Amino acid sequence: MASKNSVKPYSENSYYHLYNRGVEKRLIFQDEQDYVIFLSYLKNYLLPKNKKELLERLSNPNLTAKERDQTLKLLKLNNFHGEITLLAYCLMPNHFHLLVKQKSGDGIDKFMNSIGVRYAMYFNRKNKRVGAFYQDVYKAVLIDSEPQLLHLTSYIHRNPLKRPSQKLASQEVLLEACFSQPSSLPEYLEQRKTEWVHPEEIISFFSKANPQLSYQAFIEQAEEISPLEAITIDYV
Repeated sequence: MASKNSVKPYSENSYYHLYNRGVEKRLIFQDEQDYVIFLSYLKNYLLPKNKKELLERLSNPNLTAKERDQTLKLLKLNNFHGEITLLAYCLMPNHFHLLVKQKSGDGIDKFMNSIGVRYAMYFNRKNKRVGAFYQDVYKAVLIDSEPQLLHLTSYIHRNPLKRPSQKLASQEVLLEACFSQPSSLPEYLEQRKTEWVHPEEIISFFSKANPQLSYQAFIEQAEEISPLEAITIDYV
């Protein structure tokens, strides 16, 4: 029998919570370099590919063999700009969460297979290991309501907490804990702007003028996890 959320009937112009973890709950991010590499792959896939610039680079007679090889790889690399929009993410030591919107019915599967295989190859090569890297195929949950969509961004950004609904002594401590892992929270709090992360749609539900109705106030409120998201919590 297929595991929960592994069978994925995708819909066009829909939102999905995507997640996966290492086989036997092993670490898939061991150091800062691993996080940087995974994020660089997201950037490669989600920013538009400038084929003209890459072709012009190839025509440069002073290009080294290594630079030529890297340029050719970029030309061949899949690209999902305009197909997949990344709304939120969080990378944890043994798992990750992505919130995306896809334009067509098969964009997510191609995107997740591309980044999943590429990152596993990097990690195995770096650590001289073989065998299964992920516990299973990635999981996907269709988001079918605005409250669920908003709640999910809070859950993702609060994932570094031991329990995403836990209460902490102060707002400062909570935010410090949330910032302990790479995530899109800085984009949501307008502390950082990243071209391939798109918080705009979620942020539009909140006030910039009233702190009590801001996104920061929203994530600072510890709420019970919905039954649907409890599936994810049991998983990770």
